Amino acid sequence: MPIKQWSDSIWVVELGDEPGLSEDLLNVRDKAESSKTMPRLVLDLGGVHQLNSSNLSQLLRLRKLTIDRDGRMVMANPNDVIWAVFITTGLDKVFEFAPDVPTALTKLQINL
Repeated sequence: MPIKQWSDSIWVVELGDEPGLSEDLLNVRDKAESSKTMPRLVLDLGGVHQLNSSNLSQLLRLRKLTIDRDGRMVMANPNDVIWAVFITTGLDKVFEFAPDVPTALTKLQINL
C-alpha cells in the first residue's frame, strides 16, 4: 500500500484486497497516530473488490481517529460491489465518498 503524500496535510492511500488490506489500514492508522497533526486522507478503494466486517471496523476506527484529531477522510473510487456493502450496512451515510481521487482531493482542498 503506497501512502502518497500529496501535500503536507493530505495523504492519498491506495488500498487493495486482502490479505494486505487489513495490514494497510493498520499501517495508515499507526502512521496517522504518530503524526504531529492529523492528515486529511483520501482512501482510494479502486483496488478493493471485497470488504469483510473486520475491514469495516478498521475503517470506522480510522474515521474516529480522524474526527478526534480534527482531520478528514474521503473514500474514493468504490466499485459497485463495495458501494453496495456501504449502502447495505448504512455506512454510506457515515463516510464521505467521491467518485474518484481527483474529486476527493478537490473536496479536501475546498473545505480547508
